[in-house]
Amino acid sequence: MIKRFVSCCFVYIVLFSGNLNAQFWKDRKIQLNESGSEYIKFTLLNQVWVRNTNLNPGSTIYGYPKNNYSDIGIRRLRMQMMAQLSDRAFIYAQVGQNNLNYLNDRKFGFFIHDATGEYEVVKSKFSLGAGLTGWTGLSRFSSPSAGSILGVDAPLFEQSTNDVNDQFLRKLSVFAKGKLGSFDYRVTLAHPLAIQKSNGYSAVLTNTPNFSAEPPKMQTNGYFMWQFLDKESNQLPYTTGTYHGTKRVFNIGAGFLYQEDAMWQQGLTPNDTIRSPMKHFAVDLYYDAPVGKKKNGQSVSAYVTYTDFNFGEGYLRNLGPMNMANGSSDPNLINGGGNSFPAYGTGGILYGQFGYKFRDSLIGNTTLMPYFSIQHARYDKLENAMNFYDIGINWLLKSHVSKLTLAYQNRPLFYTQAGSSKGILNGNRGSILLQYQVFLN
Repeated sequence: MIKRFVSCCFVYIVLFSGNLNAQFWKDRKIQLNESGSEYIKFTLLNQVWVRNTNLNPGSTIYGYPKNNYSDIGIRRLRMQMMAQLSDRAFIYAQVGQNNLNYLNDRKFGFFIHDATGEYEVVKSKFSLGAGLTGWTGLSRFSSPSAGSILGVDAPLFEQSTNDVNDQFLRKLSVFAKGKLGSFDYRVTLAHPLAIQKSNGYSAVLTNTPNFSAEPPKMQTNGYFMWQFLDKESNQLPYTTGTYHGTKRVFNIGAGFLYQEDAMWQQGLTPNDTIRSPMKHFAVDLYYDAPVGKKKNGQSVSAYVTYTDFNFGEGYLRNLGPMNMANGSSDPNLINGGGNSFPAYGTGGILYGQFGYKFRDSLIGNTTLMPYFSIQHARYDKLENAMNFYDIGINWLLKSHVSKLTLAYQNRPLFYTQAGSSKGILNGNRGSILLQYQVFLN
């Protein structure tokens, strides 16, 4: 059904565009009226990864042990469709695919990322909308713009329930958004998806908190920014990773996410079930601006955030982006197989990223932008700090439209230890990653 929809959209673009006069095309939009205030727009994004990874100890691929592995995969493939249908009505949809590698089923299909409609009640100040949407709270990169990420990935931990009770961060929601001068806000009431459909779901209750299998209660979340310099667009929910010096942005933000009885665990007796809320809070700071007196394209991009996760005492969850292993023979390794590491857990997380863009035309008509990021977490299930590093360099062939990124990522290894309820740090593993991005926006 999704493939048929995408095909019809493509045919419509080709046929319809052939009958349009040039004056109806501007900024890659199909103008629906002479002023251009009503329009249809389409975008397309593809990100391909080529990696060599030192796998976690004990990793297996269909039962075969592997210590090191190289792979190729499509990290993200996205198509966006949006239309301003009147001065107040806006419709938005996004379809695509994530994490297509050699382990996937054949003909691994597209799925719906977003499908929303909204109405601008008070111009720029207050809009209401509903649907499957990325309008979600907590922090800036809880809804990152995939095509403008500083490196190869946004701080994925900020998507705290990614594919657990949502659909790749998107939620069935009713939302309000707007700007009041320099104050930008979004508030959402979301209905979480059934936990039974998530990967790795288990109905077994243990003494460690996990997401409840009971019918979910509504989730509330929000994110609020004060924009000191240039104002950012809030037409779409997805926040820009870096502007490459085309804007001067300095924001301070704060957000929350709350769901009553989201978690449960075994009590002291088999018939005793303890239920608890999920409560997250975050504050962050974002700065992205041109630098230098010559105004020749140099810029900096910086972001720092502190997040307090509360999934219940002792909660811990791994993350392995486009994992190239599907098993583990080491039951004492908390990470599991492949490139997984404990990215989510109850506790505090400090994250920072910084990038510097060299002058334009540094190498012919291209330039470079190196970057560095670190996720430093103190989870109550781990004895030691969890530090995940990502360092790399972007070769900006044409800003975000065409860019090549070389990155090195380093993740820690944690093990269970007899006589202790907390994981112990013992070593690390790394990955070398090359990404090519092409982005029609």
